[in-house]
Amino acid sequence: MEDMSTNKESLSWFAAKVLHNRLQSVKETLEVGGVEYFCPENVIPSLVFVHSDLSTAQTLQQKMFGKMWFYRSLDRSTLARISQKEMEVFMFVVTAGEKGLIYLGDDRPEYHVGDRVRVTDGPFKGAEGHIKRIKKDRRLVVTVSGVAAVATSYIHPDFLQIIESDTDKTVPKP
Repeated sequence: MEDMSTNKESLSWFAAKVLHNRLQSVKETLEVGGVEYFCPENVIPSLVFVHSDLSTAQTLQQKMFGKMWFYRSLDRSTLARISQKEMEVFMFVVTAGEKGLIYLGDDRPEYHVGDRVRVTDGPFKGAEGHIKRIKKDRRLVVTVSGVAAVATSYIHPDFLQIIESDTDKTVPKP
């Protein structure tokens, strides 16, 4: 396969579901093509994130037909782009090496119940997400919109700071 790398200014993240134990083949194809990718295989082995321009992602979708499919925008008109910030937080949490990380499945609105928070201390310091009680523990749920959600291990309430979702202003903890 020809080199599919491109200039950094036009790059976005795209998520793709890998089918039927084809992850190794998909990773090899991306590496040969010079395409940057992130695979959270320790938590979600059937998911790969591709960092490329739209044209390269569309080419990959065609060449990898039957091995993986890309998530599409809500109106289904194009491939869904994932923001750099959303990916950075997701990669940070998934690669932190903490035990107790669980995959919640596709990101669904029921995981967005409650306040949006920032972790102020501990191994996930700086991560942002929503708090959800899972198995009687307070966990930070980090999502890639429409693609995936993961939950951390227990986070003590003293390490959480409520933030507004529209802006980055902080709200004092009650």
